[in-house]
Formats: sequence, structure tokens, C-alpha cells
Amino acid sequence: MTLSTSAPILAVMTPTREALIAAAADLLDRGGPEAVTLREVGRAAGVSHNAPYKHFADKSELLAAIAARELSRQSEIIAARDGPVLSARDLMHGYVRRALRYPERFKLTFRRWERDAAGLGEAASQAHGLLVAAVTCAQAAGELPSGDPERMSSLVRGLAHGAADLALSGHLKSGGKGNADPDTLVDDLFDYLRLAAAK
Repeated sequence: MTLSTSAPILAVMTPTREALIAAAADLLDRGGPEAVTLREVGRAAGVSHNAPYKHFADKSELLAAIAARELSRQSEIIAARDGPVLSARDLMHGYVRRALRYPERFKLTFRRWERDAAGLGEAASQAHGLLVAAVTCAQAAGELPSGDPERMSSLVRGLAHGAADLALSGHLKSGGKGNADPDTLVDDLFDYLRLAAAK
């Protein structure tokens, strides 16, 4: 995702806006981006067919709002936890689980965005910052090798993202292609990196 992170904070959420994004996400889950039209979203949300146009300039902005909400939910899950930051390993397992549960949202969120809308850049920056913080904690605890936490974050996220993508396209399956599932590969990577950190 190539985005400017200088975007304004996420748009103020009203009950109608939330209902529209939720309805759009449901349509996306069932039929991909093609199923999401502003008129159909209004109908599914139980509002007038003109209501979506009062909250979103166009379909692209509505899709960006879904992606921003997905990224914000990752941040909320971490922030809601008691105690120290969620471990980098657990964070990547959660990343994989959500990708496999909501494949259309996963593909939408991490597609190339030509413009920032609905605070997508802000949400992406916040989610990335939490991952870097988790990786930094893991490095300090000796669970990951030392080095640039940004690059280490890219390594672990790249593995989780790629493994989820391969599984969704049928190219990775325990007992089948690749002889592994995404969770297994996440654990493999963290186990190898922990051994490297101990040397």
C-alpha cells in the first residue's frame, strides 16, 4: 500500500456512517468490490438511496473507509489488551486469522491505493507503528534478533501476508501445496529468528 501518512484523522463516525461502512463490508464479503455500490449500500443499511452520497464522495472513498476500519480494528484489538504490548508473534497470527476469515477485506485493504481517503493513511500508519513497537519489545526480550525494527517488522509481516495470500489462492495448505498453513509458517519464522537471536 503506497499512501501519504499526512492525511487527516479518520472521519468522525456517525451512526449512519458506521451503518453504511458495515453494510458495505458485508456486501464486499459476499461479492467482492463489484458488489459494493452506493445505492445497494444504502438499501442494505436501511437508509435512503441518497444517504451514502452525503458521507462518501464516491465508491472509492467508501471502499477506503472499509480498509481504514479494518486497520483501525487491528489497533483497537491491541490497545484493548491488558499488560504489555501484544507479542509480535501473536500479532502476526491475528493478521493471518483475519485475512483467512475476511479474504475480500484483506485484498481490499492491501491493494494499491492511488489516493488517500477516509483517513486510510492515518490508520495504516497507526497499525504499522503498533507492529514496530511489538517487534521492538520482542527484540529487547531476545525473541527476535537485534537490528532495525522497521526492517524486522517488514520481514515478519511480509511472511504472514504472503502466507495468507498463498493460502487464499490455494497454493499453500497443510498436507498439500507447501506442506504448511500460514500459522505454521509464522511459528517457523519466529522460531528460526529466536534461535538466531540466541547466537
